[in-house]
Amino acid sequence: MNFASDNSWGAHPAVLAALARANEGAVMGYGADPVTARAEAVIRDALEAPDAVVRFVATGTAANALVCAQLAPSFGRIYCHEDAHIETSECGAPEFYAHGAKLVTLPGADGKLTPETLRKALEAGAGAGLNGGRNAMVSITNATEWGTVYAPDEVAALARVAHEAGLPLHMDGARFANAVASAGCSAAEMTWRAGVDALCLGGTKNGAMAAEAVLFFDPAHAEGFDYRCKQAGHVFSKQRFLAAQMLALIEDGLWLQLAACANAKAQALAEAVTAGGGRLLAPVQSNAVFAEIPAEAHERARAAGALYHLWTDRPVEGLDLVPLRLVTAWDTPEAEVARMAGLLAG
Repeated sequence: MNFASDNSWGAHPAVLAALARANEGAVMGYGADPVTARAEAVIRDALEAPDAVVRFVATGTAANALVCAQLAPSFGRIYCHEDAHIETSECGAPEFYAHGAKLVTLPGADGKLTPETLRKALEAGAGAGLNGGRNAMVSITNATEWGTVYAPDEVAALARVAHEAGLPLHMDGARFANAVASAGCSAAEMTWRAGVDALCLGGTKNGAMAAEAVLFFDPAHAEGFDYRCKQAGHVFSKQRFLAAQMLALIEDGLWLQLAACANAKAQALAEAVTAGGGRLLAPVQSNAVFAEIPAEAHERARAAGALYHLWTDRPVEGLDLVPLRLVTAWDTPEAEVARMAGLLAG
């Protein structure tokens, strides 16, 4: 039973089949191939953004770091939540690729920024003068690092604050499909219609082998981005293999089907947590459950071979409630979800 991460599970058969098809014959390299062209078009259609610039990279870290570098100068200030992946889990890649841009982290319940917190921070940053650097961009994650989801109106409220300050809004969408499936809105309503300027659209956590898409809704924001990707080693000679993965996920709506499946499994675990005397640490709105469970439930789960991350660095010995994170994937077996739910519920 593996609930450590959606990274732990496999690629969807449709993705593997698309890779096999892409492997047939010879085509031009570096993205000048029909598979890449088709994938870009399909993604623009899915986002209802016919003018968007779409590019492919292999990892979410590369996507986020390259977008941050594109939108923020080396003397810029990038505003994000204190638990944002770009702050906690990317080994300084955004700062590295932006040649020194500064991440400014802000608090917020359940992994979310609020417009008021952001507004105050931007006002303070604007008043910092030459010594403090210049406000450059705002980055949010959807679904968040706490598994919660910004609804379109919440995204729009943050976008208004950012745009009033003259800043672009970036969305880290490593689990964007989970957010859209949960909110029951369109991808367009979650992004550019709400004011998002750049989106990193994740595939790897949702059925791809290794593929992410980067979208700039205003082509002006993408000026020079291809050169930046090349310099960073993220223009692939056989790029059709990245594009084929995203094409297989997006073309017939598979990406949202897989995300909804993963979300439903997380809901089943969340219900078991509360039934077993535990408590949720954040609303379960995507495919992640953050909870505290009774120590005996933790011991049962570990004894049964369940894998998951504890959600603090401190020892759990002697705690009545053990904090943890459970993550489900599209292909987490239903039998394992049911077994884990039984262990949690007692």
